[in-house]
Amino acid sequence: MIKVTGRAVRGRRVASLPILRRVMPFSSIPQAEPVTRRDRRKIAVIGVIVLAIFAGVGIWAAVRPGAYGASRDGCVTVNVPSTTGGALLHECGSKARTMCRNAYANQGVAVQLTRQQCRLAGITPPAASASPSTD
Repeated sequence: MIKVTGRAVRGRRVASLPILRRVMPFSSIPQAEPVTRRDRRKIAVIGVIVLAIFAGVGIWAAVRPGAYGASRDGCVTVNVPSTTGGALLHECGSKARTMCRNAYANQGVAVQLTRQQCRLAGITPPAASASPSTD
């Protein structure tokens, strides 16, 4: 026979079995302990460290934006809209000149963005050929 003891909890009578105390040792929530000065100091130090890490990453990202850098010295870097948010196009040398030649010959948003970067890289549009008109 199992002995059932009853106790009142918030105006209700709840049956508690002695077996539950062995099977579920954490069935009741313990009282919260007050936060000590040492605990507060640890939390503050951890917060300052996390803040310093985020500040360092932010400064690093602002100062050193990437390996490609800006368009210059015959290299063109263009950030164009794409279906997944954006695409980075980077070419140097003859490939950059070919990309710029296509940009100056065509129309569109990506082409306009490419033209600006081509000018920064020092790759200008080809001179218009002066062919005599036969009017």
